[in-house]
Amino acid sequence: MDGILNVLKPPGMTSHDVVAYLRRVLKTKKIGHGGTLDPDAAGVLPVFIGSATRLLEFAVEGRKQYLVEIALGRQTDTGDDSGMVIKTMPVPALQHDNVVRVLRNFTGALMQMPPMYSALKVNGQKLYTLARKGISVEREARPIEIHKLELLHLTEASLTLAVECSKGTYIRVLGEDIAAALGTCGTMSFLLRTQVGGFRIEDSFTLQEITADPAKCLAQPLVAVSHMQRLELTARQAARITNGVRTTVAGTAAGRYALLGPAGEFLGIGTCNEEKIQVEKVFFRYLMQED
Repeated sequence: MDGILNVLKPPGMTSHDVVAYLRRVLKTKKIGHGGTLDPDAAGVLPVFIGSATRLLEFAVEGRKQYLVEIALGRQTDTGDDSGMVIKTMPVPALQHDNVVRVLRNFTGALMQMPPMYSALKVNGQKLYTLARKGISVEREARPIEIHKLELLHLTEASLTLAVECSKGTYIRVLGEDIAAALGTCGTMSFLLRTQVGGFRIEDSFTLQEITADPAKCLAQPLVAVSHMQRLELTARQAARITNGVRTTVAGTAAGRYALLGPAGEFLGIGTCNEEKIQVEKVFFRYLMQED
């Protein structure tokens, strides 16, 4: 089987658990997921199968959307409810308008420090492996971008946010930083990922649904690169480009494109420089018909 599954990951499973489960169900070894979700989190987890795994590196470039609840007044070592409480603080009386003003400081381009409880590797070791041994290492802050940060609900002890962000954003850390800016501490008590690039939660499938009919749940490969600009090719251009010939497509701006054939079929990924297209990955090799 080749294709992509938009999995509705349940809480309590790691992203690796989901892949291991589907590997058994689909009886395949060539399988991987795009964008790790914390074990306690739920929501969209794209899983790539067979030849579609070649799209993984492009799929994780799209924006991500979340619904998150931040519990105020306590902080855990993991940044979520699965960890041990390491700090408590009183929560000041918060007004809606004041919280909205604080949130504005967390939109746009930011630098964020990755948490110790993460899959990020330092010197070849995953940080969460070190954290479980009680080891803390120096990390470098990384650039992220928060495109949208909306206050949905506010109580005396929590706030619920809608977040749209770039890849590499740790929502747990964002919650801790927001709580600190509000004069207290906080930890993530709920997280639902509602979108990864072109994969939306309303189009996702549970593991039970996938087990019952995997083929019915497959998404088209083009969904994985929906954030990428598209370039429609003529039959001659498609044949040349997908067979490795660097080809001029007049008027095309520099950049990376999802390449489409004359009938709208997804051919692969290509880059344009000085109006010349060079293929990066081919998924359908186009052959011109003889007259």
